[in-house]
Amino acid sequence: MCTLEKRGSLYILTLTGPGEHRLNPTLIDAIQSALRRVKAEPTTSSSALITTAQGKFFSNGFDLAWAQSIQSNLLLMSQKSQSLIHDLITLPMPTIAAISGHVSAAGVFLALSHDYVLMRKDRGFLYMSELDIGMTIPAVYIALLESKIGEPMARRQMLLRAAKLTAKEAVERGVIDAAYDSVDETIRAAVELGEELVKRKWDGHVYAQNRMVILREVLDKLEFDETGGGITNTKSKL
Repeated sequence: MCTLEKRGSLYILTLTGPGEHRLNPTLIDAIQSALRRVKAEPTTSSSALITTAQGKFFSNGFDLAWAQSIQSNLLLMSQKSQSLIHDLITLPMPTIAAISGHVSAAGVFLALSHDYVLMRKDRGFLYMSELDIGMTIPAVYIALLESKIGEPMARRQMLLRAAKLTAKEAVERGVIDAAYDSVDETIRAAVELGEELVKRKWDGHVYAQNRMVILREVLDKLEFDETGGGITNTKSKL
């Protein structure tokens, strides 16, 4: 499902295999297990996390086949995905998403939960598909989108037109930080950025506390949604 590699002061978390890396409890649990290992490992210097993926997809969102098999599954998956967002927001180090292919729906929020988002531009698009598949988006995800994308027109295009943005368009609209010619260049740039941040020798816990202040509204919405909020599928009436 995923691997965790320590490369100097960098942690490289890779979603493995050629599939779509759809978010279900098994994959989310594997990612969270890796993040717990990162937090538990004693360090004498600052660190950074890079998340990437193998294959054509970075993440194609929720595993809807699993979610719709039992009525309670969609709520469970929504809560687990929000728990993952919480873990990334509170992780005591800078985080970088190196988008290696298509990223859709909940996969977009996985990427945006990182401090920096880099993307290859030779393949893949960024696509908020919820409108096309008849799903509403809970407040926590809207708060995350608003905190990461400053331009209202860009948010409208993503949410209310379900636009498929290329990496070049995503950079122009301020959705991601940078785009590169290939997956290798994207990962190389993520490593260079991670090493640059590590050289600052910041206290990771101070870094996390400052991030939590910036994303306070997101954390507040997480607390609300975990008590019973979630995603409603208007087609399947889950």
